[in-house]
Amino acid sequence: MGQYEAKIAWSRGDQPFLDKRYSRAHSWTFDGGAVVPGSSAPSSVPLPMSDASAVDPEEAMIASLSSCHMLWFLAFAANAGLVVDTYIDEASGKMGKDEKDKRYLAEVTLRPFTSFTGREPDQAEIDALHHQAHDHCEMAHSVRATITVEATIG
Repeated sequence: MGQYEAKIAWSRGDQPFLDKRYSRAHSWTFDGGAVVPGSSAPSSVPLPMSDASAVDPEEAMIASLSSCHMLWFLAFAANAGLVVDTYIDEASGKMGKDEKDKRYLAEVTLRPFTSFTGREPDQAEIDALHHQAHDHCEMAHSVRATITVEATIG
Protein backbone atom coordinates (compact mmCIF):
# COMPACT_ATOMS: atom_id res chain seq x y z
CA MET A 1 0.00 0.00 0.00
CA GLY A 2 2.23 2.80 1.14
CA GLN A 3 3.80 4.18 4.23
CA TYR A 4 4.08 7.88 4.89
CA GLU A 5 6.19 9.64 7.45
CA ALA A 6 6.51 13.04 9.01
CA LYS A 7 8.81 14.26 11.76
CA ILE A 8 7.19 16.64 14.25
CA ALA A 9 9.66 18.51 16.47
CA TRP A 10 9.16 20.92 19.38
CA SER A 11 11.64 22.22 21.91
CA ARG A 12 10.96 24.15 25.11
CA GLY A 13 14.22 26.09 25.06
CA ASP A 14 14.52 28.30 28.14
CA GLN A 15 10.83 29.13 28.49
CA PRO A 16 8.83 28.05 31.56
CA PHE A 17 6.57 25.05 31.06
CA LEU A 18 4.40 24.34 34.09
CA ASP A 19 2.61 27.69 33.80
CA LYS A 20 1.28 26.40 30.43
CA ARG A 21 2.32 29.63 28.70
CA TYR A 22 4.95 27.89 26.56
CA SER A 23 5.08 28.33 22.80
CA ARG A 24 3.16 25.80 20.73
CA ALA A 25 5.30 26.57 17.66
CA HIS A 26 6.97 23.49 16.20
CA SER A 27 8.06 22.10 12.83
CA TRP A 28 6.87 19.41 10.49
CA THR A 29 9.54 17.80 8.32
CA PHE A 30 8.44 15.57 5.48
CA ASP A 31 10.33 12.77 3.73
CA GLY A 32 11.17 14.92 0.70
CA GLY A 33 12.79 17.53 2.94
CA ALA A 34 10.02 20.13 3.10
CA VAL A 35 9.84 21.83 6.48
CA VAL A 36 6.57 23.48 7.48
CA PRO A 37 6.13 25.62 10.59
CA GLY A 38 3.33 24.28 12.78
CA SER A 39 1.47 25.60 15.80
CA SER A 40 -1.80 25.33 17.62
CA ALA A 41 -4.60 27.44 16.21
CA PRO A 42 -4.85 30.86 17.88
CA SER A 43 -8.54 30.05 18.42
CA SER A 44 -7.46 27.09 20.58
CA VAL A 45 -4.43 28.55 22.33
CA PRO A 46 -4.21 32.36 22.42
CA LEU A 47 -1.35 34.44 21.05
CA PRO A 48 1.55 34.72 21.81
CA MET A 49 1.63 31.02 22.77
CA SER A 50 0.40 30.16 19.25
CA ASP A 51 2.00 31.28 16.01
CA ALA A 52 -0.69 32.60 13.66
CA SER A 53 1.69 32.42 10.68
CA ALA A 54 2.21 28.67 11.12
CA VAL A 55 -0.06 25.86 9.94
CA ASP A 56 -2.29 24.41 12.63
CA PRO A 57 -3.59 20.80 12.60
CA GLU A 58 -7.10 21.87 11.65
CA GLU A 59 -5.86 23.82 8.60
CA ALA A 60 -3.58 20.93 7.65
CA MET A 61 -6.47 18.48 7.69
CA ILE A 62 -8.59 20.73 5.47
CA ALA A 63 -5.64 21.24 3.11
CA SER A 64 -5.04 17.49 2.98
CA LEU A 65 -8.68 16.82 2.05
CA SER A 66 -8.63 19.57 -0.59
CA SER A 67 -5.31 18.46 -2.08
CA CYS A 68 -6.34 14.81 -2.31
CA HIS A 69 -9.64 15.77 -3.95
CA MET A 70 -7.87 18.05 -6.44
CA LEU A 71 -5.35 15.38 -7.46
CA TRP A 72 -8.11 12.89 -8.21
CA PHE A 73 -10.17 15.55 -10.03
CA LEU A 74 -7.21 16.42 -12.28
CA ALA A 75 -6.71 12.74 -13.13
CA PHE A 76 -10.38 12.25 -14.02
CA ALA A 77 -10.52 15.51 -15.99
CA ALA A 78 -7.54 14.37 -18.06
CA ASN A 79 -9.23 11.00 -18.62
CA ALA A 80 -12.28 12.91 -19.90
CA GLY A 81 -10.14 14.84 -22.39
CA LEU A 82 -10.40 18.13 -20.51
CA VAL A 83 -7.42 20.49 -20.33
CA VAL A 84 -7.43 22.12 -16.90
CA ASP A 85 -5.61 25.46 -16.74
CA THR A 86 -6.24 26.40 -13.12
CA TYR A 87 -7.75 24.80 -10.07
CA ILE A 88 -8.23 26.99 -7.00
CA ASP A 89 -10.02 25.73 -3.91
CA GLU A 90 -10.92 28.06 -1.06
CA ALA A 91 -11.71 25.25 1.35
CA SER A 92 -12.99 25.73 4.89
CA GLY A 93 -13.94 23.61 7.83
CA LYS A 94 -15.97 23.82 11.01
CA MET A 95 -15.42 22.09 14.29
CA GLY A 96 -18.29 20.46 16.12
CA LYS A 97 -18.84 18.42 19.26
CA ASP A 98 -19.67 14.73 19.33
CA GLU A 99 -21.97 12.84 21.69
CA LYS A 100 -19.17 12.80 24.31
CA ASP A 101 -18.75 16.59 24.02
CA LYS A 102 -15.38 16.15 22.27
CA ARG A 103 -14.41 18.59 19.53
CA TYR A 104 -13.83 17.20 16.04
CA LEU A 105 -13.74 18.38 12.44
CA ALA A 106 -17.44 18.11 11.62
CA GLU A 107 -17.81 19.87 8.26
CA VAL A 108 -15.51 20.61 5.35
CA THR A 109 -16.56 22.63 2.34
CA LEU A 110 -14.47 22.47 -0.80
CA ARG A 111 -15.01 25.35 -3.24
CA PRO A 112 -13.00 24.39 -6.31
CA PHE A 113 -12.91 26.84 -9.19
CA THR A 114 -11.50 25.46 -12.45
CA SER A 115 -10.75 26.96 -15.81
CA PHE A 116 -10.12 25.07 -19.03
CA THR A 117 -8.57 25.40 -22.49
CA GLY A 118 -10.48 23.88 -25.37
CA ARG A 119 -13.67 22.02 -24.56
CA GLU A 120 -15.32 23.50 -21.51
CA PRO A 121 -17.49 21.10 -19.51
CA ASP A 122 -20.94 22.01 -18.31
CA GLN A 123 -21.83 22.07 -14.60
CA ALA A 124 -23.26 18.54 -14.71
CA GLU A 125 -19.98 17.12 -16.04
CA ILE A 126 -17.97 19.09 -13.48
CA ASP A 127 -20.19 17.83 -10.68
CA ALA A 128 -19.79 14.24 -11.92
CA LEU A 129 -15.99 14.60 -12.01
CA HIS A 130 -15.99 16.02 -8.48
CA HIS A 131 -18.22 13.17 -7.30
CA GLN A 132 -15.76 10.69 -8.82
CA ALA A 133 -12.84 12.49 -7.17
CA HIS A 134 -14.57 12.41 -3.79
CA ASP A 135 -15.28 8.69 -4.15
CA HIS A 136 -11.59 7.99 -4.79
CA CYS A 137 -9.99 10.37 -2.27
CA GLU A 138 -8.32 8.32 0.45
CA MET A 139 -8.25 11.29 2.81
CA ALA A 140 -12.02 11.72 2.50
CA HIS A 141 -12.42 8.03 3.40
CA SER A 142 -10.30 8.65 6.49
CA VAL A 143 -12.47 11.25 8.23
CA ARG A 144 -15.98 11.38 9.57
CA ALA A 145 -16.52 15.03 8.61
CA THR A 146 -19.30 15.80 6.19
CA ILE A 147 -17.59 16.98 3.00
CA THR A 148 -19.49 19.25 0.62
CA VAL A 149 -18.22 20.30 -2.81
CA GLU A 150 -19.42 23.61 -4.28
CA ALA A 151 -17.73 23.61 -7.69
CA THR A 152 -17.65 26.52 -10.13
CA ILE A 153 -16.09 26.89 -13.57
CA GLY A 154 -14.91 29.88 -15.46
